Amino acid sequence: MARQTFPNLHRRPPSPEDPVTVNLRQGAADMEIPWHSHPWGQFAYPVAGTIRLSTEDTAWIVPPYRAIWIPAGVVHHLVTLGEVELRTLYVDGAKSPLPEKTCKVVAVSHLLGALSEALVTTPPPEEPRRTMIQTLLLEELRQAQPLALGLPMPRDRRLKALCDALLENPATERPLADWAAQVGASPRTLNRLFQSELGMSFGLWRQQLRLSRAATLVAQNLPLAQIANELGYASPSAFTAMFKRAFGVPPSQFFRSQP
Repeated sequence: MARQTFPNLHRRPPSPEDPVTVNLRQGAADMEIPWHSHPWGQFAYPVAGTIRLSTEDTAWIVPPYRAIWIPAGVVHHLVTLGEVELRTLYVDGAKSPLPEKTCKVVAVSHLLGALSEALVTTPPPEEPRRTMIQTLLLEELRQAQPLALGLPMPRDRRLKALCDALLENPATERPLADWAAQVGASPRTLNRLFQSELGMSFGLWRQQLRLSRAATLVAQNLPLAQIANELGYASPSAFTAMFKRAFGVPPSQFFRSQP
């Protein structure tokens, strides 16, 4: 069944005269923005809910208080994981705050959130206030803390079918042999493809996926025991230890660490 398109509430492209603009979207679970690209850079910021954003070779799960930078020209696809309110900052190419040509997830500080909200309520004619907000926004984006929430994605169609299925259901415990039968490749071939295309084993890739999913569940304030069970960890302490190794802070501090 095809997903519904995530609706646009407001859209204003950037320009040299108005270099940072805001795009607002709000929608239900399992909606999408089909594959597309922009001639400008953008920061996609879930004010509420979680999104999954994919490019040809990587997928990111982006919870609240996090934003993903998408450079100009990068083809991408977005899916909502639950009800989502999405605020996207469009940035004129000449004002790009990040030199990287790849996507990157960053923490959204209280100041960055407040500035993006102020930009929504400050229309273009209101100069110089809007210009000052845009200047501060770009500087805050340059200083934003990067986070390791990216998940490499394969090009081989068999491995991609496996990874796409796990993205839809990260908690599944199906062994690689079962997936091999489903996608039409031997376990040995899949193991080789994981290493050659993704640089890691099947088990490590699934672990990375679950950690990305964990950020979404933590954002919902679910009990640690429930999160650990849902993601296949033996205990809350085992989940907490893995989470802290990946993100540098325990789950209880993950959404309190914005400056």
